[in-house]
Amino acid sequence: MQLLVFVLVYPLLWFISILPYRLFYWVSDFFFFLIYRVVGYRKKVVYDNLKLVFPEKSEDEIKQIRYDFFSHMCDMFMEMVKTMNLSKEEVAKRYKVTNIEVLQEIEKTKSVLIVCSHYANWEWNVSINNYVQSKGYAVYQKIGNDYFDKWIKRVRERWNTTLITQKQTVKTVVRDKRDGITGVFGMVSDQSPQAHRAQYWKEFMGIKVPIFNGAELMARKMDLAVVFLKVSKVKRGFYQAELIPITTSGSQTEKNEITDTFLRFTEKQIREKPEHYLWTHRRWKHRDKVPPQFQ
Repeated sequence: MQLLVFVLVYPLLWFISILPYRLFYWVSDFFFFLIYRVVGYRKKVVYDNLKLVFPEKSEDEIKQIRYDFFSHMCDMFMEMVKTMNLSKEEVAKRYKVTNIEVLQEIEKTKSVLIVCSHYANWEWNVSINNYVQSKGYAVYQKIGNDYFDKWIKRVRERWNTTLITQKQTVKTVVRDKRDGITGVFGMVSDQSPQAHRAQYWKEFMGIKVPIFNGAELMARKMDLAVVFLKVSKVKRGFYQAELIPITTSGSQTEKNEITDTFLRFTEKQIREKPEHYLWTHRRWKHRDKVPPQFQ
């Protein structure tokens, strides 16, 4: 069944990826109409999330953000498909890093962990590895369909990037250190861990929730430099990224310092342009399960 689904869907994805941009975004507009107007995919989830974290906003403002979010979401996932046939030269025009020298300087002597959130276009973040000398890695979660998992890996590995799972990350850092080389590791760090497994709870957008702190634990244990990746959507199909150093030595930071700084940067980014954050996830679903020690 997995193979059948892949065989049926893959040709459509490939065809979409080669469309000229005007037609390409018309297809995105069509999917937006289906998802938002016809199917109503997770509209209530998005509405509830926005009402929860923006209690000061009016009903009209909430609905406008929701509308703009779904439009952006369709573009972003379409742009992931576009990556199948997107050259280094083309992505360099559409995803610009304003201060790549920050990363290039750190990677000369130390492995770097780049942390980001589900904001703007996180799929094209891996193109940053086109500008570094170190080996580039992207930490990802394996997809249930093995054929689509291989496809995703193929797509994301086109730009000097090797995909690894979270479990493989520490082993990879250890191996690189043993071999005397540095690596650049990219990790999306705003996921929602299971409440009973969470080691840290903190206010995120004003609501106390379990916080993923795997990036910090790895950075402190392996003494990695940590950089926050802030990505802004300039206009449709064009993004600008800024690298903001958090620390040059993870082992020298205080407990929760890296995680708290990441959350602060992420919140600021979301409040600037909330429509570019991924609101379809139930990020605040565990807010009523705060353990006594974190209350």
